[in-house]
Amino acid sequence: MTREEELKKEGWEKRATLDEPRLSELVEQYKEIGFEVLLEPFDTTSQECVTCLEACKDRCKTIYTRLKSDSNLPD
Repeated sequence: MTREEELKKEGWEKRATLDEPRLSELVEQYKEIGFEVLLEPFDTTSQECVTCLEACKDRCKTIYTRLKSDSNLPD
C-alpha cells in the first residue's frame, strides 16, 4: 500500500502540492475553516504530471486535509 493510499484510508484528502509562500497561506486557510492539515514530502513517483515540480521537490510539500472530529462544519 502506498503512503497516499494509507492516508486516504485514514480519512485524509489530497489537496495540492505547493512551495512557499503559497504553501503556508493555504495551510492557514484550511485550519481557519476547521480542517486538520498534514504536510507530506512531495512524491515524484506519483501518477500525476510532476515534470515542473521535480526541480523544486525539496521545497514542495503536498497538503492533505480532513475534517476535525470536533468540527462544527455543516455536512
